[in-house]
Amino acid sequence: MGENTHTCCCDHSEEALLKRIGELAAEYKGKEGSLIQVLHMAQGIYGYLPLEVQKVIADALDVPLAEVSGVVTFYSFFSTQPRGEHTIRVCLGTACYVRGGKKIVERIKDLLDVEIGETTADRKFTFEVARCIGACGLAPAMSIDDQVYKQVNPDKLEQILERYYEEEGEQ
Repeated sequence: MGENTHTCCCDHSEEALLKRIGELAAEYKGKEGSLIQVLHMAQGIYGYLPLEVQKVIADALDVPLAEVSGVVTFYSFFSTQPRGEHTIRVCLGTACYVRGGKKIVERIKDLLDVEIGETTADRKFTFEVARCIGACGLAPAMSIDDQVYKQVNPDKLEQILERYYEEEGEQ
């Protein structure tokens, strides 16, 4: 085994993650239409797609960095910034907007000191808006991960968010 006494196969150093992404992408070199699939896998490995990861993918696939970057920035699923442990999505579809969705957005921004599309400093939450989450009859609605909260009002938000800190014994 040589000098390497590290037997764990799950090396999470940045160098190891980039190497793994490069190897994975190289397996798809020359395969038409594989870029999006490689980006999905890379984001799963690294957590997000900063420029450094995009360069590794472009080199491994032998495609221009501009093409990789264009795809990453075009599709909303891809993120170039670190994501939070939980994703908050406030619905701003017509029913939710009319019934106070904008007030929910403003209150979350105040409570978490975060803007839409950003992640909190503690990396607990990533904050997004959605055009519709399919809960129009329960407006205004929001979701945190897969949990939908109905008829939310700004006064309920602190209590909702506290649950996510309490679950892990924080705060």
